[in-house]
Amino acid sequence: MDIILATTIFIISYIFIMTDKINRAVVALSGGVLLLLTGIYSTRDVFMNYIDWNTIALLFSMMILISITEKTGLFTFIAIRFAQSVRGAPIPLLIGTSILTAIGSALLDNVTTVLIFVPIILNITKLLKLPAFPYLLAIIFSSNIGGAATLIGDPPNIMIGQAVEHLTFLSFIIHLAPLALIIFFVMLAVILLIFRRQLTGIKTDKEELLKIDAASHLKKTPMLYKSITVLLMTITGFLMHAFVHMELTVIALSGAILLLLLTDKELATERVFEKVEWVTLFFFIGLFTLVGGLQEVGIIDEMARAIVVTTDGDYLQTTLLILWVSGIFSGIVDNIPFVAAMIPVVQEFESYGMVYLDPIWWSLALGACLGGNATLIGSSANVVVAGLAEGAKEKISFIRFMLYGIPIVLLSLIISTIYIYFRYLLPYTGQV
Repeated sequence: MDIILATTIFIISYIFIMTDKINRAVVALSGGVLLLLTGIYSTRDVFMNYIDWNTIALLFSMMILISITEKTGLFTFIAIRFAQSVRGAPIPLLIGTSILTAIGSALLDNVTTVLIFVPIILNITKLLKLPAFPYLLAIIFSSNIGGAATLIGDPPNIMIGQAVEHLTFLSFIIHLAPLALIIFFVMLAVILLIFRRQLTGIKTDKEELLKIDAASHLKKTPMLYKSITVLLMTITGFLMHAFVHMELTVIALSGAILLLLLTDKELATERVFEKVEWVTLFFFIGLFTLVGGLQEVGIIDEMARAIVVTTDGDYLQTTLLILWVSGIFSGIVDNIPFVAAMIPVVQEFESYGMVYLDPIWWSLALGACLGGNATLIGSSANVVVAGLAEGAKEKISFIRFMLYGIPIVLLSLIISTIYIYFRYLLPYTGQV
């Protein structure tokens, strides 16, 4: 009975989220409350086991850092200078945005990157009177693909790296970065093919753009230098977290609190909190509670274990099935709880005689990261972009995003299948 209830509540909530008729945070939270009312789990279970407070705290911290820095005019300055460097040309702007987002997502994490880049691109498109959707779409796809390249790029990679000791920061770069690079350029080519005619038909006011004095938008107060310093310190901390053995959330929280303390006299904390994307944060909380219901009744675990039964323990089939199942499933629910459920299952594969698990780990990482491009709730970065866009009155439709996201995911998984087969499976099965 519990399985039917949890599944029904999840499906109905998901349908309402897709239709965008009601605020998605309200829908997700309502679904979570229904799971509590029906006794699927207790309040303690939800708050202690299913809501990923690390993710919530990381998002909140970065929103604080970004909102304070935004008050200094830094992002507007960067937006104007970036647009001027490409002379307001829509296509170069799209390419540049995609490349910067992919690099940022690989070196930082994709959530932090979109929190920095989305306000910038929204300012640029507004200034040039360009449609924001193609650029936001490119940012989402680039962030998830770039995030797949490194251990710190996407939360699923961090989780896998923590679970498997020998998969180091360098291992992820060696094994996943080449594939991420290939998929990125394929994705960029597809995006340009789809939107090239739409963007080239727009006449931007380049002369007016070039006349703008970008420096005049900077508020050269102590708050500017404090914001830049703390933001750079936080980013450096992200890059060094694997070496200093400190969690990303702790680094982000430290940066946010430090900047609040340093700017308290110049900017009231209440004004900073007004800029926090509370709807996005509560949507995450609701989403975690919904997926937690599926975890509580064992649906996710059973689906994972069914993989071994389906493939009858065949190594090649198991590896590729992990890739596709994680890719498809991560588009339906957030990839963080899915990977959390899959890690112990993959570890159990050793008992089935699979001693070389690295290709399976790479399949899980790729499927979870790349599959997040399928829907607006497929990854944390997607939800954040949607929230920021909605706050700027550039709402992204759930269905419209899927029409572009699903083909990109299928193409990414096909390329990943070829890569995994020829790089790992063919040499290994040839030796057996």
